[in-house]
Amino acid sequence: MKRRHFLKASLAGITTLGRFPNPLPAVAAETASGEMLYNGIQLPLPWPPHPSHPSGKTDNPPPHLALPPAIIPIDVGRQLFVDDFLIEHTTLQRSLHRPEWHAANPVLKPDKPWERQSSPPTAAPFSDGVWWDPRDSLFKLWYMAGHRHATCLATSNDGIAWQKRDLGVVSGTNVVHSGDRDSASVWLDPDEPDPQRRFRLYRTHREEIGGKGEWRFQIHLSADGVHWTAPTGTTNTIYPRSTVFWNPFRKVWVFGLRKDSSTAVGRCRRYFECREGVVDATKQAGEYSWWAAADALDLPREDTRFQPQLTNLDCVAYESVILGLFTIFRGAADPATGRPELNDVCLGFSRDGFYFERPDRKPFLAMSEKATDWNWGNVQSAGGGCLIVGDKLHFYASGRSAPSPAAPEGEVSTGVATLRRDGFASMDAGPAGGTLTTRLLKFTGKHLFVNLSAPAGEFRVEVLSENGEVIAPFTLERCTPLKGDFTKHSVRWDGVADLGALSGRALKFRFTLQNGKFYAFWTSPSELGQSSGYLAAGGPGFSKATDA
Repeated sequence: MKRRHFLKASLAGITTLGRFPNPLPAVAAETASGEMLYNGIQLPLPWPPHPSHPSGKTDNPPPHLALPPAIIPIDVGRQLFVDDFLIEHTTLQRSLHRPEWHAANPVLKPDKPWERQSSPPTAAPFSDGVWWDPRDSLFKLWYMAGHRHATCLATSNDGIAWQKRDLGVVSGTNVVHSGDRDSASVWLDPDEPDPQRRFRLYRTHREEIGGKGEWRFQIHLSADGVHWTAPTGTTNTIYPRSTVFWNPFRKVWVFGLRKDSSTAVGRCRRYFECREGVVDATKQAGEYSWWAAADALDLPREDTRFQPQLTNLDCVAYESVILGLFTIFRGAADPATGRPELNDVCLGFSRDGFYFERPDRKPFLAMSEKATDWNWGNVQSAGGGCLIVGDKLHFYASGRSAPSPAAPEGEVSTGVATLRRDGFASMDAGPAGGTLTTRLLKFTGKHLFVNLSAPAGEFRVEVLSENGEVIAPFTLERCTPLKGDFTKHSVRWDGVADLGALSGRALKFRFTLQNGKFYAFWTSPSELGQSSGYLAAGGPGFSKATDA
């Protein structure tokens, strides 16, 4: 199967709106053409792309897939098979995977008076944020309490059972900010040198200006996520349901600004970036790049025939990519049945922070089709994206139930879904086996690790030169075969201590697999297997933003 893997899907499956000029050839260093990224991608100028009107067309792949770098550095993060960026040739088959909703859902319900003060009763993130705080060794979940009423904080030891403690801001409650709000983005930076700025809250807030209601971001800072400063900055006018994320690969704050387009794409997103997320954010220009929308590959539901639109886009850096949680709007609320607005969450991946590949258009975090379930409608993602809990990833989302006598508009609660770590996509082989050969790579690590499920199979690796010749002693025959199911396991060759002799050299890996699923690989400077990649919203055992 030569170059079969994902090219066709890549050419068809793009949701970004900024149109890209003819791809630039790969270069070896940062030039006047633009910034060189950690993974060898050369950005063009201007960046981000100039503002342009959304078209909803899907006729161009991301430029880094159409023309990958000549040599791809892999020192940052676990390397995932979510697209063809890393793959030169393979006979393995790609499978896409989705998480499972936890049996304990909903894990957070609106059962307090201040969560039922406005309708619908709400105890769920409207983006907001779910993070692991290494300072307190706690999971922390910021959420909307009551419809646009207040912001609350719940804590947990395991990410499943949550407590609503009296935090002393509003006596007797877990309210940490009582100002009116729409969506919000809470960001924790465990590497922030100023302890008073560990947390940031970007809160969409409505102001009366000249007799007209205007929405803006108000920006607050905090040392503990409980006690917040008065607004340290206010942005220009925005639409509600806008959100913010930190792109650590480029060290920029990205504002995903909602826009309701007059074209067929409807709800969509605009893009604004800045280096300093408080001062610079208040100086934003009036023009933004068009960023993302739903498109023709987002198919309507059979029961509504409504052409989907993009309600929201939450993003976070995970290992070597940026995850994009695309909340897709699939139809209005139905007064006849009481079913809430139809939103679910699909997944995308970006290697440059702007252009996304969305290989799977089926819901990643899905609505239930049972009217008795907590997530019968309006499933939307939480900020922070996911947490790493042992060998699993936790994804949190809101969901809205059917109307009831106690809640005529239904209730909005929080659920969690779990997925294998790195488990978005796997390259699979059956009894006949198969191989995957990477493009030319470069690294400084000394140890090779893999995420592999092959309890009844076998896995080996050999190293190839630029010309495709096997580099001794890193041969298939001398590779210790792997068999088992593990999210982190080292690869070794007989008589070889490590990969140090190959450091800095352009080479390829050729992986051979029989009866198994291959999720990721990475090189590490240590036998402990740290990836130096980004950890999304963190998790137990991690004290920094990266796996270092």
